[in-house]
Amino acid sequence: MPLNELELWCIKNGQKSYRAKQLLSWIHKKQTSDFHSMTNLSKNFINFLKKNAKIFAPDIENTFKSNDGSKKWLLNLGSGNIVETVLIPEKDRNTICISSQAGCIIDCAFCSTGHQGFSRNLTSDEIVGQLWRVRKETSARISNVVMMGMGEPLLNFDNLIKALNLMLDDNAYGLSKRKVTVSTSGIVPMIDRLSEQCPVSLAVSLHAGNDALRDQLVPINKKYPINDLLNSCVRYLEKSPRDFITFEIVMLKGVNDSIQNAKEILRKVVEKKINCKFNLIPFNSFESSKFTSSCYSSILDYSAFLQDAGYVVTSRKTRGDDISAACGQLAGQVVDRTNISKRKNYFFKDVSIKGFS
Repeated sequence: MPLNELELWCIKNGQKSYRAKQLLSWIHKKQTSDFHSMTNLSKNFINFLKKNAKIFAPDIENTFKSNDGSKKWLLNLGSGNIVETVLIPEKDRNTICISSQAGCIIDCAFCSTGHQGFSRNLTSDEIVGQLWRVRKETSARISNVVMMGMGEPLLNFDNLIKALNLMLDDNAYGLSKRKVTVSTSGIVPMIDRLSEQCPVSLAVSLHAGNDALRDQLVPINKKYPINDLLNSCVRYLEKSPRDFITFEIVMLKGVNDSIQNAKEILRKVVEKKINCKFNLIPFNSFESSKFTSSCYSSILDYSAFLQDAGYVVTSRKTRGDDISAACGQLAGQVVDRTNISKRKNYFFKDVSIKGFS
């Protein structure tokens, strides 16, 4: 529960509202799951909590450690659903990559998660529970959170917002809005809702500068084409904690790594006057993939072209690929995959996407 819900819960059960802040601090700041260890709570309240509440996070199914220091956890959500969470340690920060769905409905052509199908949205506790579990297992100080794991975060909007509010709450994790990033394939109405309810840093999975190619790579483009998507980015910047949007481009050899594609993207960004930076991501292969990663020289040329135009360009270093923890490789295990076509047809027809909120 985020603070407002926990305050109401405390009042409903005969406690003062300030108990909610105490509980948040014990659970999230101090990683405490034993009520008897919460020394500033009354004995009666502790006894009540023992009878009526419990604190638990998703169970660990397996753990993998990469040669580069990255670590991946397979977390069991029950009913055959296993999601993946990744910790990426660096000298000046520790970043955790969190999943929002078991599987993914978007089915981007270059992503392993989408090929697994879609089972269900994660609840808010399952989302924030990944952060709780990693901190508990490693004692690492998490400085950055990226919602870039399994699933499309903005199609699990209500649960995402609750989890984000906990991450940002000073009584819980106290993360900065600038240090929490939601990555989206381009769900335009949900980008607008995010800007209203919880504007954090935004990364957009762009990959192409024309609709014909992006339709193939990111099927949601058929519903929210590039022009609509970029207009939503313009609106988002008005309330963003940062003064730029990050556009992500997975570099696919012979598909979207040409200077022509860079020119098309640049033309649209300039036309919309979007402050942005570009993140070039080497493609990480997975079984049954039909793509290969762009060669180093192509990525350098692509980057140089955008830099010469005055934009900041980063080329993401592949981390954790030896344990299938790199971008696009997270697959986990999901159930209920047989109705993926039915779900997809519903998704593309339903403009309100109410069924996925």
